[in-house]
Amino acid sequence: MSGDKQDRKKPEKVKVQPAPPAGGFQGGPGGGRRRGGPMGGGMRMMPGEKAKDFKGAMLKLVKYLGAYKWAIMFVWALAIVSQVLMIIGPKILGHATDEIVSGMQLQITGSGGINFARIGQIMLEVMLLYGTGAALNYCQGFVMAGLSTKVTYNMRTDISSKINRLPLKYFDKTTYGDVISRITNDVDTINMSFTQSLTQIVTSVTGVVGVLIMMLTISWRLTLVTLCVLPLSAVFVSLIVKKSQKHFFNQQNYLGKVNGHVEEMFGSAVIVRAFNGEEESVETFDGYNNTLYESARKANFLSGLMMPITTFIGNLAYVAVCVIGGSLVAAGSMTVGGIQAFIQYVRQFTQPISQLANMSNVLQQTAAAAERVFLFLGEEEETPDAPDALSVARRGEPASEAERSVSVAGSVGFGNVVFGYDPGNIIIHNFNAKVEPGQKIAIVGPTGAGKTTIVKLLMRFYDVNEGSISVDGRDIRLFKRNALRSVFGMVLQDTWLFKGTVKENIRYSRQDASDEDVCRAAKAAQVDHFVRTLPDGYDMVINEEADNISQGQKQLLTIARAILADPEILILDEATSSVDTRTEVLIQRAMDNLMKGRTSFVIAHRLSTIRNADMILCMHNGDIVEQGTHEELLAKGGFYAALYNSQFDAAG
Repeated sequence: MSGDKQDRKKPEKVKVQPAPPAGGFQGGPGGGRRRGGPMGGGMRMMPGEKAKDFKGAMLKLVKYLGAYKWAIMFVWALAIVSQVLMIIGPKILGHATDEIVSGMQLQITGSGGINFARIGQIMLEVMLLYGTGAALNYCQGFVMAGLSTKVTYNMRTDISSKINRLPLKYFDKTTYGDVISRITNDVDTINMSFTQSLTQIVTSVTGVVGVLIMMLTISWRLTLVTLCVLPLSAVFVSLIVKKSQKHFFNQQNYLGKVNGHVEEMFGSAVIVRAFNGEEESVETFDGYNNTLYESARKANFLSGLMMPITTFIGNLAYVAVCVIGGSLVAAGSMTVGGIQAFIQYVRQFTQPISQLANMSNVLQQTAAAAERVFLFLGEEEETPDAPDALSVARRGEPASEAERSVSVAGSVGFGNVVFGYDPGNIIIHNFNAKVEPGQKIAIVGPTGAGKTTIVKLLMRFYDVNEGSISVDGRDIRLFKRNALRSVFGMVLQDTWLFKGTVKENIRYSRQDASDEDVCRAAKAAQVDHFVRTLPDGYDMVINEEADNISQGQKQLLTIARAILADPEILILDEATSSVDTRTEVLIQRAMDNLMKGRTSFVIAHRLSTIRNADMILCMHNGDIVEQGTHEELLAKGGFYAALYNSQFDAAG
């Protein structure tokens, strides 16, 4: 980017590969794939955030799952049936015990013996029940695995689509590492919870209700003894949940911060080392990591207390049942099989309660993760295009009234434009300019004057606060954003290349271009020669960081990309700043040929490169202070002349 990084806070942006624009835009508004410096924004230590809305996050998650309600209900039905079959088993096993006890008594009296046929029949029934329950449990697990994968796939798709609908101001305040954490860590947390807990909640609730009914059918007295422990468990669980929820939210929050910092430091490793920023980088990481450690430790410690506490309370009930049940059997009020079945039910009764208590741990993590995901999905989006918004006919094609497409000649007008990234800090005060088709307009000024901001407004990366910008007399807000941006070819000072072949990177501006078109654009940008010297030529793969070619070569490729787009309007933001003097001369020739018949905006610091501009706009503090040709402005001896001469003074 040229001098306007001072206009606002340094942006942190998510590195994504959105659908390629129809025009020649070669990066994000700030120069595409920007790597923050070692002390970039978003790295300051933030105080721990409290949990915001557990109930609201879970309700949103339930609503999100509404599209899969029939599949979820089917899974629940399988889970309930399998659990019911498992619950019936102990009571039937109790009948087998009673058969053995009564048979032994008959043997003692000599009036009979153990009915093994009846016991075999009972065992067959139990095996059938448990086998059917296990099969149903397997089926619900199989269906649930596919369902949870589909849910998380759609959630990630929604997040990815959301990224492309967010205004760029969102990325001014958010590190891309934090967004990546939402896509990976938070969605994975939801996936794990969805896979493990959704059916377990149903089986646990079914288990508690079913076991309670079965216990009542055996002994209401022992059932009351067992139920006495429930309020005690509920009190402990509620206290632990209340204490641990904020730690779970902080755990997810600082996990995103750690990811963001590591991503930024990895991408800026050369800068960090060049300026000896390793120590401060490590200190910042340690701050985030220590907070993450403390949050995770406290959250897991508190949630880890639930199972032993509920198990201990459950064991109290178990001991009470054994003692009281033994006295009831001795008194003849219960059979041995009945007390055996009841003891099994006590175990089954406390187990789902313990599971529910333990699942509160998972649900808290899920709520924290879901809250972050839905906060992201609920972010304010770009103003959508109007239903009747205009399209743009491609170069050489006629306009179509039926398709509401218009041809663009290239005239641009700025009328009383007022803008500020922060409404309370206006940086463009009252910008007015009229550009005719085919003119070459140079925008010059000191750092922070608002030069690059004007270009961002022109391409509708941001909308003006007041005033209007027009193309061929039509307000740019009347166009579809994609259609408007297809009019422009953009080459920035900061290059942006993605992992892929050289050919794919050049073709990014026009996906339907042939290999011959790519080669012609490369030759026009003086890039063909060096590409053919690469190991695989146009098929050489540029790595993710694009550091296996030089900075100047990257700049040449982005220029070739803009040439391939064949746009009506060109935007050059210090496009030759990263090439050597000889290559700059060649690029200038190619650009002069490319700019013939096209409206061109050239942002330049080296004023010697824009002497032949049809009009030079001198900006200072967001206003045009002078305008005219190079000769006219030098003759005035004003702001431009001082700016121009200062270059030679500095060189001297």
